[in-house]
Amino acid sequence: MSAVLQAERPGGMLHRIASRPGPLLVAVTVMSWGAVGIALVTQHVFDMQPCPWCVLMRLIFIAIGAVTLLGALAPAVAARRGAATFGLALVASGLAAAFWHYFVASNSPSCNLTLAERIVGWTTLDQLLPAVFEPRASCADANISLLGIPYPLCAAIVYAASAIVLVRAFAVASAAR
Repeated sequence: MSAVLQAERPGGMLHRIASRPGPLLVAVTVMSWGAVGIALVTQHVFDMQPCPWCVLMRLIFIAIGAVTLLGALAPAVAARRGAATFGLALVASGLAAAFWHYFVASNSPSCNLTLAERIVGWTTLDQLLPAVFEPRASCADANISLLGIPYPLCAAIVYAASAIVLVRAFAVASAAR
C-alpha cells in the first residue's frame, strides 16, 4: 500500500517521468512542436510575419520533434540514445540559428541569399506549405518581441530547455543498458 501512496505523490510522478527516456523524449517533442504552434499563432492571429531565419528555426523545431517522437516510440534503448544524440545536434543548429538571427541577421536590412533562405528554398517547403514555411518579412522587420523577449531569444530558451531534457534522456537511456 505504501508503494501505491508514494507513486501518487506529486514528486513521485515527476520522478517516474524523469527516470525514463521515453517520456523525456516526448516532452521535447511537445516543447518543439509547441514552439512552432506558438509561432504560427503569432503569425496568423497577431500578424507577426516570419523572416527566413524564423522559418529555418521552425524547420529545426519540427525536425527535433520528429526525431524525439520516433525515439520515444522505439523500444530499443540504443534508438533512444540515438534520438537524444541527434536531437542534441539539431538543438545545437537551432541555437546557432537563433543567435545568428539575434546578433547578426536582425541588424541586416535584407535576408536575401542568406544561408537560411537557401536552406528553406532547397527544401521547397516554402512552396508546399507557404502558411507555415514562407518567409514574409525581412530580418530587420521580423525583429520583434514576444512578451518583451526578442523572438530569437525565445527560440533559444526553448532550444536550451530541450538540450537539458535531451541530456537527461541520454543519461537515463545509457544507464538502462
